[in-house]
Amino acid sequence: MYKQEEIKPYHEGEKAQQVEQMFDNIAPTYDALNHRLSWDIDKGWRKKAIKQLAPFAPQTMLDIATGTGDFAILSAQMLHPRKLIGADISEGMMEIGRKKVNILGLQDTISFAKEDCLHLSFEDNTFDAVTAAFGIRNFADLDKGLSEMCRVLKPGGHLSIVELTTPVSFPMKQLFHIYSHTVLPVYGRLISKDTSAYSYLTKTIEAFPQGERMQQILCQAGFKEATFKRLTFGICTMYFATK
Repeated sequence: MYKQEEIKPYHEGEKAQQVEQMFDNIAPTYDALNHRLSWDIDKGWRKKAIKQLAPFAPQTMLDIATGTGDFAILSAQMLHPRKLIGADISEGMMEIGRKKVNILGLQDTISFAKEDCLHLSFEDNTFDAVTAAFGIRNFADLDKGLSEMCRVLKPGGHLSIVELTTPVSFPMKQLFHIYSHTVLPVYGRLISKDTSAYSYLTKTIEAFPQGERMQQILCQAGFKEATFKRLTFGICTMYFATK
């Protein structure tokens, strides 16, 4: 068991149910908060993660923990797959995603599905590529979630993940610690009106395995190759794995 699996947004109930409730609660303000709290840098991180897949021109894609669909939408715009499914536990988040997809006229490419990411309903070897942005930290069982991603990928298919991490070098490590323990939870609380959500975010970022450790975990989950690259002084890390 990994540390972040023990961290829950609220006090009562299973982690998966609490995460679903939390994202339903913060869904209306999630996009604005995300972009503001990262000064819009998160958009660049997503682009870099999608570019990792460009040489392979995936036609069928699955975006895990899709939330309001930002990663799915950008993937559809940059890679032009035939079909892309955004999967998430929170209907509140996906409802906002559906509206964005309709406004952009991408409804023929992108669809949304309520899924438990630890027990995906898709057949083995279904997708050319699987993506996940800022979501796998919330898994109640990281090993199971990554194994499921591997299972639904076709042999030779690729996984592209972008995840928030803690910087490893001075002074960014210290500055990020201050920011994540003061500005992030306070501003998140003010805007989202959820007193727990953004404190939970900070705790899971700090507890989540990263870098070389995450590489090992991906290989244990069934991927034959895994690489990583730290972005913006290590505030974010990009992972790329091949089945």
